[in-house]
Amino acid sequence: MVVCVAEKPLVGAYIANILGAKQRKDGYFEGNGYQVTWTFGHLCALLDPQEYTEQWKAWSLSSLPMIPARFSIKVSGDEGVHKQFNIIKNLIAQADEVINCGDAGQEGELIQRWVYQQAGCKCPVKRLWVNSLTEEAMREGFRQLKDQSEYQHLYEAGLMRAIGDWLLGMNATRAYTIRYAQGSGRNRQVLSVGRVQTPTLALVVKRQAEIEHFVPRTYWELKTSYRDTLFSAQLPAEEDEYAITSEEQGQALVDAIKDEPLSITSVEKKKALEYAPKLYDLTSLQVDCNKKFSYSADKTLQLIQSLYEKRVTTYPRVDTTYLSDDIYPKVPGTLAGIKDYFPQAAPLIGLKADGKKGAGSLPKSKKVFDNKKVTDHHAIIPTGQRPEGLTAEEKKVYDLVALHFIAVFYPECEVSNTTVLAKAGDIDFKVTGREVLKPGWRTVFEKAPSDQVPSTKEEDTENSENPESSDESENSKSLPAFTKGESGPHVPQLKEKTTTPPKYYTEATLLRAMETAGKTVENEELREAMKENGIGRPSTRAAIIEKLYQRKYIQKQGKSLRATDVGINLIHTIISPLLKSAELTGLWEKKLREIERGEYTAQQFLNELKEMTSGVVHDVKTNKAGMLCPVCRQGRIIRGNTRYGCSRWREGCSYAEPFDN
Repeated sequence: MVVCVAEKPLVGAYIANILGAKQRKDGYFEGNGYQVTWTFGHLCALLDPQEYTEQWKAWSLSSLPMIPARFSIKVSGDEGVHKQFNIIKNLIAQADEVINCGDAGQEGELIQRWVYQQAGCKCPVKRLWVNSLTEEAMREGFRQLKDQSEYQHLYEAGLMRAIGDWLLGMNATRAYTIRYAQGSGRNRQVLSVGRVQTPTLALVVKRQAEIEHFVPRTYWELKTSYRDTLFSAQLPAEEDEYAITSEEQGQALVDAIKDEPLSITSVEKKKALEYAPKLYDLTSLQVDCNKKFSYSADKTLQLIQSLYEKRVTTYPRVDTTYLSDDIYPKVPGTLAGIKDYFPQAAPLIGLKADGKKGAGSLPKSKKVFDNKKVTDHHAIIPTGQRPEGLTAEEKKVYDLVALHFIAVFYPECEVSNTTVLAKAGDIDFKVTGREVLKPGWRTVFEKAPSDQVPSTKEEDTENSENPESSDESENSKSLPAFTKGESGPHVPQLKEKTTTPPKYYTEATLLRAMETAGKTVENEELREAMKENGIGRPSTRAAIIEKLYQRKYIQKQGKSLRATDVGINLIHTIISPLLKSAELTGLWEKKLREIERGEYTAQQFLNELKEMTSGVVHDVKTNKAGMLCPVCRQGRIIRGNTRYGCSRWREGCSYAEPFDN
């Protein structure tokens, strides 16, 4: 008998139907030589500290670091979970072969492997790996089953991720709670510290501090109106200062040019191509859904997961925006399947996927199809199945995915960018404009609801002190036909401006920051290259943000994310750079990906984990900051530049001690 283990009951029932296992049993289906059962997410987990040794039951600094000689797992959950595990265990015990039909990703591989280990599986295990749950994809997947050993590196990466989270999370949380938390006994506040959640929280706290400590500066902009067009002065500015820093200075410039004619010195037109927005990976979909619909990252993940399970979109937990070459021949069928729902697909129907250029052929661009940028899964696209029975929220997400998919096969949008330079007296002026010559892919979104239209640029997360970023709409309009050498009267104007602080993170911009390890990157190609060093994985980032909400470290005010006092205090308390640094955590993620590719060994990573954990605990144990003052027994020890002191030094406490004691 062949036993198939799916990731959840719904998928198990669907697989059973495809395989002809029609007979319903308690916890599985049977028939046609197959038994199809399922897990309920994480059936197994690593043991808790006290399950390794009684010494780790009590929280004390002397018992840290907790580093098991060998990590072990257990069945975790309620009575229903244990019942389902025992069903799986009994089926595996009698099986000739097991087929792992779990989620086709790192976490899914780990979940299944742990179940087989705990169940004592001795028979051969094969792996089903599919990009969608359509019947065609499933049948093809069962024809191309691979041996479990081919996914060993994937499992090792997932295992190291879980062990890393356990080692740092358990040890750092206990160390910081014991040393710094308020209260005692059951009333002691737990300071939850995590490998990914803490650097993510640190990003929010840092941005909030930048905003709160921001000192606005006043400056003036000089512009002039000529032929109903507003030109901006091009004035040299000193480093870190704006060109016009006082109203008197600005008025002097106005007086100097107001009676001088404005002369056009250069008119330059350049044609350019605007490419369709990229296909979606999970993060970019979560970003767009947060911007357009105010959906949380977690809600978007639930919606796209539901669309995947309804077989209308492909596997969602992906970090690439590209398709592999083998998808290209299937595109005409996918387009044909959705043409009744999206008339925008009609012009593409009948085009052949032959890789040729010109009329009658479906475009094949390296911006869409690139095997080098696809590993286990490709970008999120429609499957071509009829999108029926969708909720209103699911339809919004589905439409985004489908319209982006259609748009990448349309021609590029052709534009003309115009730059006009002018001069009045000794001052140079400039204006830019843009004209759409051929809309190309933009026609896909012309009749779509406004919330489906792609954003023209990333939401700003930079400090917005730069005056060049203002009045951007002026640069996107068409300009009158200027001629080099023409001149005439103009109306100069001086406008007072104030620099503004950075913007608070939203879930959209925080996801982007997690993806790039805290670096603000607007260029899509550069951001794509940085994904390997991002904080967390696409599939886990939503859960991390939710965890920060649940632990009351952050909260929402409108769309903005604000760190709470609890969250701010936690970040200020943590002394280890490793636990707060997005960049260091990103490098760790890179090593996990290298394990997945077989370029780095799990043992090397485990040795580093143990060393890091010991270092974090040592930092807490040897740092006196936060401890009760040994002199007055009322204040807390604080750290100065060279010495420790008591927080009650103003009240006369004499405690002082150099760092090297």
